[in-house]
Amino acid sequence: MNTLIWVVLPYACLTVFVAGHVWRWRHDQFGWTTHTSQLLESRLLRLGSPMFHLGAFGVIGGHAMGLLIPASLTGALGIPEHLYHEVAVWGGTITGIVMVAGLVLLIARRFVSGRIRRVTTGMDKVLYAFLAAMVVLGMTATVGKNLLGSGYDYRETIAVWFRGVFWFHPRTELMTGAPLVYQLHAIGGFLFLALWPFTRLVHVWSAPLAYLWRPYVVYRARRGPVPAGPPAPAVVRDAERPTARSAH
Repeated sequence: MNTLIWVVLPYACLTVFVAGHVWRWRHDQFGWTTHTSQLLESRLLRLGSPMFHLGAFGVIGGHAMGLLIPASLTGALGIPEHLYHEVAVWGGTITGIVMVAGLVLLIARRFVSGRIRRVTTGMDKVLYAFLAAMVVLGMTATVGKNLLGSGYDYRETIAVWFRGVFWFHPRTELMTGAPLVYQLHAIGGFLFLALWPFTRLVHVWSAPLAYLWRPYVVYRARRGPVPAGPPAPAVVRDAERPTARSAH
């Protein structure tokens, strides 16, 4: 069972992640978009979307630092473990709260607005459910276990196992003794990667950095003089009257 969960499942999810993106790009390029619903409702989107995205970037950055950078490297750089722990916990808590607030607004928007609710697809609902579950597990681990609890050094267990997956040498024994909330968070993370190619999240690979501060809808400026519009019906009617008289 341990081999199935901590070896087979991660590689299966990574395979679906890569193959799913290739399939999506080859067969559904027109669907490779955010499917924005700004025109249907913009007030909650204008507030919730930046909060969610900025919080998500902070959370992803924290995960990358905690999982990919070994403790030996930060120690060699002269960073005390206590300082690293404080920065990681408080940084993760703050960015997590921002992300949670943005996600709550985005989910509420789907229920409050009838027009948004009608265009919400089944895959959108699955995506929001996964995001909510991942956020709850992550905040429980960060706040409940490390900030308010006795703490857990995931850098010596989960991070080593995670890096071992990509080196094709996952050490399953490191995960069997991890707290349940960390185990569920790790499993959910890989399942989330398998879900990724089939959702609107594919737009991440196409969005430039300017996406962070651009307007939601980009309007193109018209160059040169504005062309005159069609004449009013009364003007056309008056212009045709002399012609009609000359015909008699």
